[in-house]
Amino acid sequence: MPDDLTSPSLQPGQLLARGVARHLSSHGFACLEEFVPERGKRVDVMALGQKGEIWVVECKSSRADFQTDCKWKGYLEWCDRYFWAVDETFPTELLPAETGLIIADAYDAEIIRMAPEDTVAAARRKVITRKFARTAALRLNALRDPEIVRL
Repeated sequence: MPDDLTSPSLQPGQLLARGVARHLSSHGFACLEEFVPERGKRVDVMALGQKGEIWVVECKSSRADFQTDCKWKGYLEWCDRYFWAVDETFPTELLPAETGLIIADAYDAEIIRMAPEDTVAAARRKVITRKFARTAALRLNALRDPEIVRL
Protein backbone atom coordinates (compact mmCIF):
# COMPACT_ATOMS: atom_id res chain seq x y z
CA MET A 1 0.00 0.00 0.00
CA PRO A 2 1.56 3.37 -1.01
CA ASP A 3 2.29 5.96 1.65
CA ASP A 4 -0.18 8.79 1.00
CA LEU A 5 2.29 11.32 2.44
CA THR A 6 4.74 10.75 -0.38
CA SER A 7 2.16 10.17 -3.08
CA PRO A 8 3.08 11.91 -6.36
CA SER A 9 -0.41 13.47 -6.36
CA LEU A 10 0.47 15.70 -3.39
CA GLN A 11 2.24 18.97 -4.11
CA PRO A 12 5.32 20.00 -2.07
CA GLY A 13 3.34 22.61 -0.13
CA GLN A 14 0.71 20.01 0.74
CA LEU A 15 3.40 17.71 2.09
CA LEU A 16 4.68 20.55 4.30
CA ALA A 17 1.11 21.22 5.47
CA ARG A 18 0.74 17.57 6.52
CA GLY A 19 3.91 17.74 8.62
CA VAL A 20 2.77 21.01 10.19
CA ALA A 21 -0.68 19.60 10.98
CA ARG A 22 0.88 16.51 12.58
CA HIS A 23 3.17 18.64 14.72
CA LEU A 24 0.50 21.10 15.83
CA SER A 25 -1.91 18.24 16.53
CA SER A 26 0.67 16.77 18.91
CA HIS A 27 0.44 20.07 20.83
CA GLY A 28 -3.35 19.96 21.14
CA PHE A 29 -4.32 21.98 18.05
CA ALA A 30 -7.05 20.94 15.64
CA CYS A 31 -5.90 21.69 12.10
CA LEU A 32 -7.63 22.23 8.78
CA GLU A 33 -5.69 22.44 5.55
CA GLU A 34 -6.74 24.80 2.76
CA PHE A 35 -9.17 26.69 4.98
CA VAL A 36 -11.09 29.67 3.58
CA PRO A 37 -11.72 32.26 6.32
CA GLU A 38 -13.53 34.52 3.82
CA ARG A 39 -14.06 34.69 0.08
CA GLY A 40 -10.80 35.28 -1.79
CA LYS A 41 -8.56 33.98 1.00
CA ARG A 42 -7.28 30.41 1.44
CA VAL A 43 -4.75 29.59 4.13
CA ASP A 44 -2.64 26.47 3.93
CA VAL A 45 -3.17 25.48 7.57
CA MET A 46 -5.54 26.98 10.13
CA ALA A 47 -4.99 25.65 13.65
CA LEU A 48 -7.40 26.03 16.56
CA GLY A 49 -5.95 25.57 20.04
CA GLN A 50 -7.56 24.20 23.18
CA LYS A 51 -8.02 27.72 24.58
CA GLY A 52 -9.47 29.04 21.31
CA GLU A 53 -6.20 30.46 19.96
CA ILE A 54 -6.02 30.67 16.18
CA TRP A 55 -2.82 30.17 14.21
CA VAL A 56 -2.32 30.46 10.46
CA VAL A 57 0.55 28.67 8.74
CA GLU A 58 1.48 29.36 5.13
CA CYS A 59 3.59 26.63 3.52
CA LYS A 60 6.18 27.68 0.96
CA SER A 61 8.04 25.06 -1.04
CA SER A 62 10.42 27.37 -2.91
CA ARG A 63 11.81 30.88 -3.20
CA ALA A 64 9.55 31.53 -6.21
CA ASP A 65 6.50 30.31 -4.29
CA PHE A 66 7.24 32.81 -1.51
CA GLN A 67 8.13 35.72 -3.80
CA THR A 68 4.87 35.42 -5.76
CA ASP A 69 2.74 35.41 -2.60
CA CYS A 70 1.46 38.94 -2.19
CA LYS A 71 -1.69 38.07 -0.21
CA TRP A 72 -0.15 36.87 3.06
CA LYS A 73 -0.57 40.16 4.95
CA GLY A 74 -4.32 39.84 4.43
CA TYR A 75 -4.26 36.69 6.58
CA LEU A 76 -2.85 38.47 9.64
CA GLU A 77 -6.26 39.78 10.71
CA TRP A 78 -7.59 36.21 10.82
CA CYS A 79 -5.20 34.78 13.41
CA ASP A 80 -3.51 35.31 16.75
CA ARG A 81 -0.17 34.07 15.40
CA TYR A 82 1.12 33.81 11.81
CA PHE A 83 3.82 31.36 10.68
CA TRP A 84 5.68 30.37 7.56
CA ALA A 85 6.44 26.68 7.11
CA VAL A 86 9.33 25.75 4.83
CA ASP A 87 11.66 22.81 4.37
CA GLU A 88 15.22 22.74 5.65
CA THR A 89 16.69 23.90 2.32
CA PHE A 90 14.56 27.06 2.05
CA PRO A 91 16.47 30.38 2.33
CA THR A 92 14.81 31.51 5.58
CA GLU A 93 16.46 34.95 5.45
CA LEU A 94 13.76 35.84 2.87
CA LEU A 95 10.98 35.45 5.44
CA PRO A 96 9.83 38.49 7.44
CA ALA A 97 11.41 38.48 10.91
CA GLU A 98 8.13 39.63 12.50
CA THR A 99 6.45 36.30 11.66
CA GLY A 100 6.86 32.80 13.02
CA LEU A 101 9.00 30.13 11.38
CA ILE A 102 8.39 26.40 11.18
CA ILE A 103 10.73 23.91 9.49
CA ALA A 104 8.71 20.98 8.19
CA ASP A 105 8.63 17.92 6.00
CA ALA A 106 5.80 15.50 5.17
CA TYR A 107 6.08 13.72 8.52
CA ASP A 108 6.65 16.36 11.19
CA ALA A 109 7.74 19.92 11.90
CA GLU A 110 9.51 22.09 14.45
CA ILE A 111 8.72 25.62 15.51
CA ILE A 112 11.98 27.54 15.10
CA ARG A 113 10.69 31.04 15.83
CA MET A 114 7.45 31.66 17.71
CA ALA A 115 5.22 34.18 16.00
CA PRO A 116 4.32 37.29 17.96
CA GLU A 117 0.79 37.33 19.32
CA ASP A 118 -1.72 39.77 17.87
CA THR A 119 -5.09 38.84 19.33
CA VAL A 120 -8.07 38.52 17.00
CA ALA A 121 -11.12 40.61 17.93
CA ALA A 122 -13.78 38.64 19.83
CA ALA A 123 -16.44 39.00 17.11
CA ARG A 124 -14.05 37.80 14.41
CA ARG A 125 -12.86 34.91 16.61
CA LYS A 126 -16.47 33.77 16.97
CA VAL A 127 -16.98 33.85 13.18
CA ILE A 128 -13.72 31.98 12.49
CA THR A 129 -14.37 29.35 15.16
CA ARG A 130 -17.87 28.65 13.85
CA LYS A 131 -16.65 28.44 10.26
CA PHE A 132 -13.78 26.19 11.34
CA ALA A 133 -16.19 23.82 13.12
CA ARG A 134 -18.64 23.78 10.21
CA THR A 135 -15.88 23.17 7.65
CA ALA A 136 -14.44 20.33 9.74
CA ALA A 137 -17.85 18.70 10.15
CA LEU A 138 -18.67 18.96 6.45
CA ARG A 139 -15.31 17.45 5.50
CA LEU A 140 -15.83 14.60 7.94
CA ASN A 141 -19.33 13.97 6.58
CA ALA A 142 -17.98 13.92 3.01
CA LEU A 143 -15.32 11.37 4.00
CA ARG A 144 -17.81 9.13 5.76
CA ASP A 145 -20.47 9.45 3.10
CA PRO A 146 -19.22 10.76 -0.29
CA GLU A 147 -22.80 10.68 -1.61
CA ILE A 148 -23.79 13.41 0.87
CA VAL A 149 -21.97 15.99 -1.26
CA ARG A 150 -24.50 15.46 -4.05
CA LEU A 151 -27.57 15.87 -1.80
